[in-house]
Amino acid sequence: MRDIQVILPNWRVPNHVHAYMTTRVAGYSQGVYGQADGQNGLNLATHVGDELSHILQNRALLKTQLNLPSEPLWLNQTHSTYVHLQTLDEYKHEEPPPEADAVVLTAQGQVGVVMTADCLPVLFASADGKVVGAAHAGWRGLADGVLEKTIQVMREQGAHDIQAWLGAAIGSTAFEVGRDVLDEFTKRTPAGVADVGAHFKTHPCHLDKYLANIYGLAFDRLQAMGITEITGGKHCTVSEKELFYSYRRDGVTGRMATIIWMEN
Repeated sequence: MRDIQVILPNWRVPNHVHAYMTTRVAGYSQGVYGQADGQNGLNLATHVGDELSHILQNRALLKTQLNLPSEPLWLNQTHSTYVHLQTLDEYKHEEPPPEADAVVLTAQGQVGVVMTADCLPVLFASADGKVVGAAHAGWRGLADGVLEKTIQVMREQGAHDIQAWLGAAIGSTAFEVGRDVLDEFTKRTPAGVADVGAHFKTHPCHLDKYLANIYGLAFDRLQAMGITEITGGKHCTVSEKELFYSYRRDGVTGRMATIIWMEN
């Protein structure tokens, strides 16, 4: 059996909360969906053009090796700010998936997941481990407030002293953006958040471009929401080709999954 490679969040949560981020190592997908050598990749997304049989094998491998208690709640992500609050009813994966870019769970045994390949995955857990969540934060979702809305839904479910972990995303030396992205963040950043301009540095070769720090932008917004324990944010999906898929780097590529659940 293939041994998949995952990243463990470096946070302090109760022992019954389990969380991982997958890498592109090692599954059944081939070619652009494989590993860096084009072989045996762990693509988990059905919408990117990969062979369905390989994706289903990868998902089965993920479930077995991580000992998942149920089928993950695979979202239909659209770079929105919609947060899906999972009900106590067991998710039936044959139904159309919820259209959302974040999920909040309050029941044990349910598995939340977001998929990324440069966008920022963020995991959340309350201090008592009774409410957990995951959010997919591309630059547009981040600017529009997907992290704030996820925290709001968690607090409505009784979460307190929420921790956050920032998974692997595009790094600040690779995230080239135009003036329009800076303008969107300037317009849409709530009062009380640090100056967003500090996270946009003029590109050394293109004066009309910037290098954006998605980790720093997310960190400031989380802090403004009262989240004081924030970890992660140490990788770059673009430069770490052996570990991660990257849409910015490769165009057609697979997706990693960032997963969280509460043990029965």
